[in-house]
Amino acid sequence: MRAIRLMLFCLPWLAACAPQETPLTEQPNESLGSGSDVTLFEGARLIIGDGSAIENAAFIVENGQFTQVGLANTVEAPPSAARVDLTGKTVMPALIDAHVHVGYADIRGMTDSPANYSRENIIEHLRRMAYYGIGATLSMGIDPGDMSLQLREEEIAGAARLRSAGPGMARPNAGPGAADRRDVPYGVDTEEEGIAAVRELAAKKVDMVKIWVDDRNGTVPKLTPELYGPIIDEAHRLGVRVSAHIFYLEDAKDLLRAGIDGFAHGIRDVDVDDEFMELLATRPYIFLMPNLPDSGARIMADLPFIAETMPTEAVDELRTAIAEFVEDPEERFEVQARNLSRMYEAGVTVVFGTDGVGAGWEAHEEIADMVISGMSPADAIAAATSNAATLLRLHDLGTITNGKSADFIVLNANPLDDIKNTRSIANVYIRGEEVDRMRLAASWTE
Repeated sequence: MRAIRLMLFCLPWLAACAPQETPLTEQPNESLGSGSDVTLFEGARLIIGDGSAIENAAFIVENGQFTQVGLANTVEAPPSAARVDLTGKTVMPALIDAHVHVGYADIRGMTDSPANYSRENIIEHLRRMAYYGIGATLSMGIDPGDMSLQLREEEIAGAARLRSAGPGMARPNAGPGAADRRDVPYGVDTEEEGIAAVRELAAKKVDMVKIWVDDRNGTVPKLTPELYGPIIDEAHRLGVRVSAHIFYLEDAKDLLRAGIDGFAHGIRDVDVDDEFMELLATRPYIFLMPNLPDSGARIMADLPFIAETMPTEAVDELRTAIAEFVEDPEERFEVQARNLSRMYEAGVTVVFGTDGVGAGWEAHEEIADMVISGMSPADAIAAATSNAATLLRLHDLGTITNGKSADFIVLNANPLDDIKNTRSIANVYIRGEEVDRMRLAASWTE
């Protein structure tokens, strides 16, 4: 996970300043708007999510879906429709974060105990994500138990939709994160163990299989082609795609040869070479989640944005921690940025994912970093909307088009001019219902 982001939850001195009030109770799925079943939104610039946009647009939301979308003078609403004037605003689809570790942390208490994978805490994460304009997410591979898979089947008001990879696969006790988490994935030492794990996950209808192919700077053993090859083959036989956590270029090449579906991280050790690009060309459906690292400077600039959902004391402590943080990942950022740029220019499908812990604001850091790395704002937004929806098979999300779920963000400024404008959130709607952001923020900061 991104080192700076995870500092929020790994440093014990933050616990003392976090409020300990009871999380919001689950709310009924009731409208926070006018109460009308039909609402006309008109006058905004509309970013569709597929790379296109409409100036002076209008759209109708009926029973939680987009039913008409187009130029303002072409959309006809019934006389009884409620009307919302969005002149001067920009509307875009809600973001989809395809790589989050939902439940990993207790954001209120600043802990990262395995006990955090409770129904209440996961729902709070999903609400934090909705606050920041995220409509759906994939919990990527370190979920103990079945709570995330159970919540996947529910519609929770004011919360992002959840998908899950369940527990992934690594060598025994070589999984992600802190030492007390390394036994969460399936420990795989033999071909038979890997195949058995895939079958168990497929039976639970996971949305992806996650594997770790990384020795963490030589500190743990990593899955080898002899182990992950049968995992990939069995997953494909059962209709499940496989995403790999990687670090090294040579591992990425071997994974391509083995039939991997995509990378949950960019290549981090060296610049990609021609051999790698040639292998990519043989696999046109490969996806890349860049997960770009951050030195802390950009997060420092975003502290007011983060402070919307954090107590003042915690933000002050975060400021101090960033200033004292000795690791400088700027060089790693530059390597990954170059690799993202080359793969993007070659036409690789880029899919948005933060490797975050459900705090929500992480998404806006990542999408800005993608643009810094060379992607256009329109393509970065497509990666975070339509591309991610396609990957997660969320066919009713990702674009503002007829028949899709009305998950969208109303912005005060245009992110096509400056991607940082995704932070300028006026309103968020999930399934046509306005998220009560003021109430949520008050519960987290007071």
